[in-house]
Amino acid sequence: MSQTATDESPASADDLDPELRAAIGRIARVPQLLVACDYDGTLAPIVEDPSRAVPLRESVAAVRALAALPQTTVAVVSGRALRDLAALSRLPGEVHLVGSHGSEFDIGFVERLPPDLIALRTRLRNELRELTAGKPGIRMERKPASMAVHTRGADPQLADEVIEAILAGPATWDGITVTRGKAVVELSVVTTHKGTALDQLRTQLSASAVLFIGDDVTDENAFGNLHGPDIGIKIGPGETRAGYRVAEPIEAARALGLLLETRRNWLFGERAVPIERHSMLANGRTVALLTPDARVTWLCHPKPDSAAIFADLVGGNPAGHFSVTPLRGGIPLGQRYRRNTMTVETRWSGLTVTDWLDLPTIDTADTDSPGVGDSVLVRMLTGHAPVRLEFAPRPEFGQITVQLQPLGDGLLVLGSSEPVSLYSPGVQWQVDSDGGFQTARATVDLAALGGSLTLELRFGSHSLDHPRLPVLERQSRAERPWRDWVADLELPTSARDLVARSALTLRGLCHQPTGSILAAATTSLPEELGGVRNWDYRYCWLRDAAMTARALVDLGSLAEAEAFLRWVDGIVERTGGHPERLHPLYTVEGHELGAEAVIDTLPGYAGSRPVRVGNLANHQLQLDVFGPIADLLAAVADRRGSVRDSEWRVLEAMVEAVRRRWHEPDHGLWEARLPPRHHVFSKVMCWMTVDRALQVVRRHGGEDRPEWVELRDRIGENVLEYGWHPEAQAYSVAYGDPEMDASSLWIGLSGLLPDDDPRFLSTVLQIEADLRSGPVVYRYHWDDGLPGREGGFHICTAWLIEAYLRTGRRADAEELFRQMIDTAGPTGLLPEQYDPMAERGLGNHPQAYSHLGLIRCALMLDGMIAPSDGGVLTPSA
Repeated sequence: MSQTATDESPASADDLDPELRAAIGRIARVPQLLVACDYDGTLAPIVEDPSRAVPLRESVAAVRALAALPQTTVAVVSGRALRDLAALSRLPGEVHLVGSHGSEFDIGFVERLPPDLIALRTRLRNELRELTAGKPGIRMERKPASMAVHTRGADPQLADEVIEAILAGPATWDGITVTRGKAVVELSVVTTHKGTALDQLRTQLSASAVLFIGDDVTDENAFGNLHGPDIGIKIGPGETRAGYRVAEPIEAARALGLLLETRRNWLFGERAVPIERHSMLANGRTVALLTPDARVTWLCHPKPDSAAIFADLVGGNPAGHFSVTPLRGGIPLGQRYRRNTMTVETRWSGLTVTDWLDLPTIDTADTDSPGVGDSVLVRMLTGHAPVRLEFAPRPEFGQITVQLQPLGDGLLVLGSSEPVSLYSPGVQWQVDSDGGFQTARATVDLAALGGSLTLELRFGSHSLDHPRLPVLERQSRAERPWRDWVADLELPTSARDLVARSALTLRGLCHQPTGSILAAATTSLPEELGGVRNWDYRYCWLRDAAMTARALVDLGSLAEAEAFLRWVDGIVERTGGHPERLHPLYTVEGHELGAEAVIDTLPGYAGSRPVRVGNLANHQLQLDVFGPIADLLAAVADRRGSVRDSEWRVLEAMVEAVRRRWHEPDHGLWEARLPPRHHVFSKVMCWMTVDRALQVVRRHGGEDRPEWVELRDRIGENVLEYGWHPEAQAYSVAYGDPEMDASSLWIGLSGLLPDDDPRFLSTVLQIEADLRSGPVVYRYHWDDGLPGREGGFHICTAWLIEAYLRTGRRADAEELFRQMIDTAGPTGLLPEQYDPMAERGLGNHPQAYSHLGLIRCALMLDGMIAPSDGGVLTPSA
């Protein structure tokens, strides 16, 4: 091996066989990976003196780094005795060492041999001594369970004679296992080989796949035991059962380096753009997320809670994306929403990319895109710079493979259950296969195309026909409803632009065909980087949706609330007269969720696993959900001045649900996977349900309901007495528990206690002291049964701002509000949480809670809405 060769970096793997590179790309992305290799001739080049077989530094570096990765195990399986292997390799303890062809998994192995095998080994050693004594160049090696005879330094004829004598003699004894390698024969008293050793490691480690590299005849046993997604790499010439081959150990080091780079990127996120820097596109049917450099990293089809076709956000490159960048590269000059729209512009010098989600049919008389489908992602490129395009659709979160077929003015996506096409006139696509998936790439000279190019990703259609309307007219028609809607809102002066953006974001989370409202646009964005607090929020929580609609009502828009209340009416009807059986959340179409599942092939945002689909909270009892619905209904009735029949039905159902179950413990709004408790917030929301129902009855022509008054007062007296914790001097998380919880602020925010009640003032002070940290307020610090720690919740920050205003601390409210809005991303969006130490957003994005909290705070700071005027109970307690 030349010094020049060994100096090459293993990461420079461009010369590897393309099929091997693709195979490494696939195996690098399995959940649990076992990497195993031989020592001599693999990690270390073959040398005359075995005691000088030093591993290549490139191989050692790759092996060490791989062993340090999570969900990755590295083993060296050698014919050497374990003690010699450890002394020579000097590999860290994270690397499993297996010696004697799988006979030794630890130093103390020899002590575990039973007496009969120890006697057989002694007999074997004595016989081999006689056969090899006085033979120049013949070396005998003792191992705990075997004896090896090396002939590399002997005359070939003498070597053949010795080997023949061994094979005719002790190799034929009962209980002896023979393994032949290059210039070595080994006789063992234990029946094992590298293949069985590999199987044992695979089983112990629950490995999803194995990559094994070897060069010797003895490695064929390992290659023969590989199956499924496993990879075998043979070093050097000769027949082999391995699927791939490299010429020498340095090429094996390059393969390990490529595996390291690919797997590390997969595990820890290849780009991990800060969550809050993503912008959302919406068209009322689905949503998409866009990075600051115009990369579409998230889009579900056909509904926002369907499987993703682009899931780069939680799965990296292999999970799908759609990228547009200048050929010269570089960071964009900026990104912004077009004013009062859901259209995003990303600008470089010489290139502007304008993105929006359109509907294929604007009205019944005029179809924009022939072959009407579900949604259209429009990407309009203008400028004069050469542009690089990369289109990598991965339907079903990358769980199925599709083919990309260039045809006419674009591409067809074939193999998915839903037709998809990419209209791209004038673009010459090159389709490549990468790890079993196809990606289309192209370079476009915008100047040669007249300075503009329009790309249309059409869902539900295989049409590549030219659109009937000019793109600028279509853009104007798509933007007009958003602009007209904002123009009719009653916006505050405080953070006016951010409030308008928050309102547009909330409207974008509304699913217009059904009336349901998403809690957030994404799944599994982490509450702690690298942690397991990753949940699927792409559904309609009754609580979140009602609070979202209430914020829009406060801004003067009733349509979203009315549509949502119709949706709720349908859900209640399907309970068959048992509204107390309402689930906390439903799909956007109002169905119960399926089982919560994990997509273990996706690494998660910045390596935060697992990636979940579905939400187990679907089966929890959350008694607070009725309160926000009744509160919304009261706000709608006051704004409109009347109550519809369907809304009366919903109101009656909410009160009846509370009457039947308010006294029970529940899981609470935070959905901790713990036994039920008597949560203060849940009890307050039960009180608020009846209180707001009474408000509607009294203001809008219904008869007074004495039984509702009695129920409301009974609930109020109960929570005021039992929710107060004398040691904490505050209303705590649950009856009898001293821990603080931000949701307990609702003891006053709901109107149950007056703003000047000493118990409310004390609760505000305790929550401030225990849960506020700079610009954020944490939900709680009590043990919720999950590892790790989350960030501060924007909605909790908003609640404390409102509590400050109610208790006369306006300056504190204004300061905290400024700090809160400073955490928003560059285009004004907020995820669920914020980490004040790392100064970055956390959780699913954009989050309805965060934006509705911002809106309510701005309106209250401007005096446009007053604290709730619900009936205040003043018990003797």
